[in-house]
Amino acid sequence: MKKIKVAPSLPENVEVNELGENRSEVIAYPFESGYAITLAHPLRRLILGSSVGYAPISVKIDGAAHEFDSVRGMHEDVAVFIINLKNIRFKLPEGVERFEVNYSFVGPREITAADLVNDDIEIVNPDAFLATLNEDAILNFTVVIAQGLGYVQSEDLRDEVASDSIALDAFFTPVKKANYDIQNVLVEDNPNYEKIVFDIETDGQVSPVDAFTNALETMYKQLSVFNGVLDVEINATPIKRSNDDSEIKAYLEPIESLGLSARSFNSLDRAGMKVVGELVLMSTTEIKNIKNLGKKSLDEISECLENLGYGEDFELADNTRVNLVKKIEQLKESAK
Repeated sequence: MKKIKVAPSLPENVEVNELGENRSEVIAYPFESGYAITLAHPLRRLILGSSVGYAPISVKIDGAAHEFDSVRGMHEDVAVFIINLKNIRFKLPEGVERFEVNYSFVGPREITAADLVNDDIEIVNPDAFLATLNEDAILNFTVVIAQGLGYVQSEDLRDEVASDSIALDAFFTPVKKANYDIQNVLVEDNPNYEKIVFDIETDGQVSPVDAFTNALETMYKQLSVFNGVLDVEINATPIKRSNDDSEIKAYLEPIESLGLSARSFNSLDRAGMKVVGELVLMSTTEIKNIKNLGKKSLDEISECLENLGYGEDFELADNTRVNLVKKIEQLKESAK
């Protein structure tokens, strides 16, 4: 017999399980029916969007005036060097928000992220490739690393970097994956209670548990705007909201924000792909048919989309799809 309630029951159990390096599972239960998804979805968005990370925001390379230049004796063009540099995940000491570091290398040699480690800089992916130098090459460059949130385009950073440096698109987000699963759980004789299972993976700049904790703190702070809400006159008139611009905005992030390897990025760039939404709109078969896209690049792109929650099972709502197509067309038209 169903009992009459005057308030929803509160979940009492929380479990944290390590699934691997920089990957953890956070489980909470039991929630009343419908409450799990209500909490899980915004928390996932906050885990992905409010986690602080580090990224290079500018680079000054001796002998290179701009990103389309080349450096004598370096196999890679400056544009490829910059893409490789942005793929390196730096980590600064606690409390340091910005740091400038100088590097000098003499060829012949191959430079990896491990070569950029010093007493002030930690690298969480030391095997990442940066550049190859010929025997007569000398490479001197200065990198500015900053702490930040989300993704910031280079155009928005030009006022913050030196005039003789190249501003970089900064992908700060340290969270590689934040997914959740809602499962039914039996409480007494009621099988309709729910359990949230979060699966969180980071790049090593922060731990999954720290990313989750930070999301909770951010949610509490955002909700604090309603403190004393009973002292405010409540307007019963429904608020008219814009269609789905806030949702579409996430799909309009540049392809570079995915942090793909130079090979995968170049394949998409040559195909005219500029924003994440263009990939989300495509089926796996359509992505596979992109010219010069090899299996390794396909696997990398598929994994990246899966980690962001845009895997094969992901489907856009019809109105979102229509509006996203219009936005992409407008962007391409304005870029001509």
